[in-house]
Amino acid sequence: MFESEKFNEMLDYCLKLLEKNPKDLLALQNSALSLLKLRRYSESITYCNKVLQENKFDNYSLTIKIHALENLGRFEEVLDCGETILSINKNDVWALNTKGLALNELNRFNEAIDFFDKTLAIEKNNITALINKANSLSFLGDSKGSIKYYDLAQTIDPSMKELAIAKSREFKKLGFEDEGFLAAQGVLLKDMEKIKFDAKKNKCSVFHQFCQTEFLEKEKKSKN
Repeated sequence: MFESEKFNEMLDYCLKLLEKNPKDLLALQNSALSLLKLRRYSESITYCNKVLQENKFDNYSLTIKIHALENLGRFEEVLDCGETILSINKNDVWALNTKGLALNELNRFNEAIDFFDKTLAIEKNNITALINKANSLSFLGDSKGSIKYYDLAQTIDPSMKELAIAKSREFKKLGFEDEGFLAAQGVLLKDMEKIKFDAKKNKCSVFHQFCQTEFLEKEKKSKN
């Protein structure tokens, strides 16, 4: 039922199981999950709490509860749930990122960065932590730091077009229009200096040089 997204039917089935045994933990968990998918977030939390009364460290119910709390904008409570998960495993990357995201929502950006740094100490290429550390730095007015982390994330996943836009925005905040243009085209930091150097050497604009470089690269590929 879950795979076919029949969440109402899934909920009805679980409720019937709970009529027979109100403490059926699997039925309680799946009721909470069904309600989450049906966007009935407060009800989902109620079922999570029933499980957590029996086992306050139930990771599955804590995870569902966090998603429901996030949708309700109850980020202080998200922090509490995340801390419970981390009390079991201090290196739980999902919980570390979750706390960082909640702190960002609460405008506690320096604290958020601490959690993203903990994630990156465990997984240096964790894209969620890289992007959200960049977001935190942007909110703090550190555009140079923000650019660095957007670029690292973009290196890992160049398909995320929003990273190019975000990086361009930070360059423009600094007054670097050429770099902002190149960033918006998806150019990585490591490639920007070459384009700028070639533009200076050829006595043309960065825009013209970028177009020329793109044309030559496409022409080269078509011949191969």
